[in-house]
Amino acid sequence: MPDGTWSLAEAEAKFGEVVERARTQGPQHLTRDGQDAAVVLSAEEYERLRAAAPRSSRSVIDVLLDPSIRGLLTNEEADELFARDKDPGRIIEF
Repeated sequence: MPDGTWSLAEAEAKFGEVVERARTQGPQHLTRDGQDAAVVLSAEEYERLRAAAPRSSRSVIDVLLDPSIRGLLTNEEADELFARDKDPGRIIEF
């Protein structure tokens, strides 16, 4: 499990640590039955995201899904996440 990822049971038992890491190390991902369930953000990060989204047109979710928001990812993570698959597919002979 990568750093910053917690099972719900572990997060419940160590909630103070989860919050502190969200404040100091960035978003903390919570999983339930091995599937993504939630993300804990610092108050500062949440406010930054809210400020980046005009209230009338975009929600925090829209901002989080926007590829131009690269501050949450390292350059390598962003490049991997938003890279196009260069595989042209298979050649079909007729």
